[in-house]
Amino acid sequence: MKIGFIGCGNMGGALASAAAKQQNDIFLADNDIEKRDALAKKLSANISSNEEICRECDYIFLGVKPQVLFPLLADIAPVLSEREDRFVLVSMAAGVPSDRVSEAVGTAPVIRIMPNTPVAVGEGMIVYCGNGLVTESDKTVFCEFMSASGKLDEIKEELIDAATVVSGCGPAFVYMFIKALADGGAECGLADDKALTFAAQTVFGSALNLMQSDKTPRELIDAVCSPGGSTIEGVRSLEDDDLSGIISAAVAKSFKRTKELGKQ
Repeated sequence: MKIGFIGCGNMGGALASAAAKQQNDIFLADNDIEKRDALAKKLSANISSNEEICRECDYIFLGVKPQVLFPLLADIAPVLSEREDRFVLVSMAAGVPSDRVSEAVGTAPVIRIMPNTPVAVGEGMIVYCGNGLVTESDKTVFCEFMSASGKLDEIKEELIDAATVVSGCGPAFVYMFIKALADGGAECGLADDKALTFAAQTVFGSALNLMQSDKTPRELIDAVCSPGGSTIEGVRSLEDDDLSGIISAAVAKSFKRTKELGKQ
């Protein structure tokens, strides 16, 4: 299986690393030559070009931002049009429907994905969908070679923008919470490094506990809170300050921006 990555930034590089773990033949292209070459050395991958990837690879990842996706597609369309064998484009551009990507190159199978940064440590979340030209076999193969990235879940395309802001934008929100939790611990006397370790492990363990439990978040919150105890005092403070409303508003604003990016 030949898998090409056009764009080796943080996300493209993380996905390439995951694909490389499945003993695939990885091809890398990026305008940043040093970044491309360093990743190729790390993964024992092939240093390549946009044109070579579009001629040779079975799956072609488009790891570029929405603002530059269509100029890239215009450049590679002539190469793709010459191919007689099957290939699949994989787009991670926020807000851009799979059919628009397909139409920009004439016609092509397109898997649209939204990964998040924890794919870099094998604990990511990738939501995906395919246009009408993508077969079940295409999706099965995709999930197999990306399995080392974390969890994958197929979703209807009309819901992928909503999934984007939860799983794609979500890590930034979680990091903000971890930082705030650690800062609070430091203000109470903990060393900064200790506070950060405690906060990060607590978030990690709490997420794992939730995923392995049949209880709701509310039930797990109540299980930590003893009547008249210290936890419930902090929970009441967060509720008084409308933590849920603040986070919901952030998700809504990110969702709006995702829709705007898809129209550019």
